[in-house]
Amino acid sequence: MFGRIGGQTLRCTAHRQVVRRKLYDRKFSAHTGSSTAATSSPTPLGGIAVELDRIAPRFEIPASRINILDSPANFYSTLKNKIRNAKRRIYLSTLYIGKTEYELIETLSHALRDNPDLKISILTDALRGTRETPNPSCASLLCSLVAEYGSERVDIRMFHTPNLTGLRKKWIPRRINEGWGLQHMKLYGIDDEIIISGANLSQDYFTNRLDRYHVFDSKALTDYYARIHHAVCSLSFRVLPDSHSVSGYLLDWPTANGGPSPLESPDKFIGYASTVLNPLIQASDNKPAIPSSDQTFVYPVAQFTPLLKPDTSTEFPAVTSILQLLSGSSAFAGARWLFTAGYFNIHPVLSSQLISSTSSTSDTPSTTQGTVLTASPWANGFYGSPGVSGMLPAAYTHLSARFLDRIAEAQATNSIQLKEWRRGTVGTPDGWTYHAKGLWITLPHEEHPSLTFVGSSNYTKRSYSLDIEVGALVVTNDQELKRKLGEETERLQKDASPVSREDLMRTERRVGWNVRLAMWIVEKVGGAL
Repeated sequence: MFGRIGGQTLRCTAHRQVVRRKLYDRKFSAHTGSSTAATSSPTPLGGIAVELDRIAPRFEIPASRINILDSPANFYSTLKNKIRNAKRRIYLSTLYIGKTEYELIETLSHALRDNPDLKISILTDALRGTRETPNPSCASLLCSLVAEYGSERVDIRMFHTPNLTGLRKKWIPRRINEGWGLQHMKLYGIDDEIIISGANLSQDYFTNRLDRYHVFDSKALTDYYARIHHAVCSLSFRVLPDSHSVSGYLLDWPTANGGPSPLESPDKFIGYASTVLNPLIQASDNKPAIPSSDQTFVYPVAQFTPLLKPDTSTEFPAVTSILQLLSGSSAFAGARWLFTAGYFNIHPVLSSQLISSTSSTSDTPSTTQGTVLTASPWANGFYGSPGVSGMLPAAYTHLSARFLDRIAEAQATNSIQLKEWRRGTVGTPDGWTYHAKGLWITLPHEEHPSLTFVGSSNYTKRSYSLDIEVGALVVTNDQELKRKLGEETERLQKDASPVSREDLMRTERRVGWNVRLAMWIVEKVGGAL
């Protein structure tokens, strides 16, 4: 059966149930217990570890095998060097690969030529990856690797959300339709190392778009994320060359996928996806442990809300559990946190918890301090964009102002600071954009963070309802790694300045009625920023 996504050919074949034992090599079981166990732990870090052991799998990794990259250029050079030296496997999960990333494709091609045993798997999003069709696109670029090396060595997949089907899919314009859900994971696995990031694979992310990039040298962790990657691939369209199509490719739904296409039967697709993904993301059967003076734990977390019924995602529970400890346990009094997202539209629950963690009452004055770091309008990737997307920087300014209003209403002290990041202006020489996202927590009486979230999530309602996300929570007692995490926070804040409610009320920052109306319409028809 043939159909269309945008302007490209789509092929769906009859499906049958396929057993995938490799996806379930590791057994998982969720811990149960009262949250009071965390708060009664002898140390704040121990309380965090106890809480997370009930939510997500745990991996112990020497801190010396975790490296934090400091720039887009370093990210790109590191990625290329690891690809060149790959011997067995490369798997890349990303929103998209830029349609003109010929150097990256040539680097992958050289690796395939030099290493006959090497296999490559690439996962992107179908809506974003085919946006430019029938002109050159991510899909047409990637299928050139399949044409040269065959589908046995190169597997290109594109995930399509089950939330955009029927008339909604037919009438909502391209680019805008991406607001109904995307494959948003960023996992870059090469042999036994993995880079977990928020960066996609295109020119700006390699040059002047600041993000985060953590490199983990761990076979066990890389194997785990490989299972996540391949599981989502098994729920995605396969990209194949098609010389008869003007786009140069087709999207095929293989029989081996095991379940129906999300466009053919969204509900059945979600039901099948739940059976594939749920066992992979649950807490491991490790006994709860507390990091010793030199130990580092890594907890992979995932948000697969559009694919799970019931929703057993782990990222949102992990984030909210940690923030609950900040506001509900006296052991964390005097802690500091930094929260950042390039697109500031923080989930209301997280917003409330961050504010609560620093709020004082007449009986219990708070000593916890918080910093929120986001892109200024002039560092927003949508600044100057044509059409509706050009309204987004103003929309995020509006959301920042609302957040500051909530802080003012809730707090007796001024203990949360909002900062905006800017380095030049988007679209001008030396102008950068800001795309970093994450959370760092520095424990009481300590100088540097002991905990960080790193990954693809922007911590928004969209992240926790429409997109699929994956990341890691790093918990460490290692002094050197904590110092590196501290340097990362300082580096991200280097080009940031505090912003007040009064600043956002100035004429040049005021948000027009058209932006407010557009935000309201998008929300009413089921989309999200």
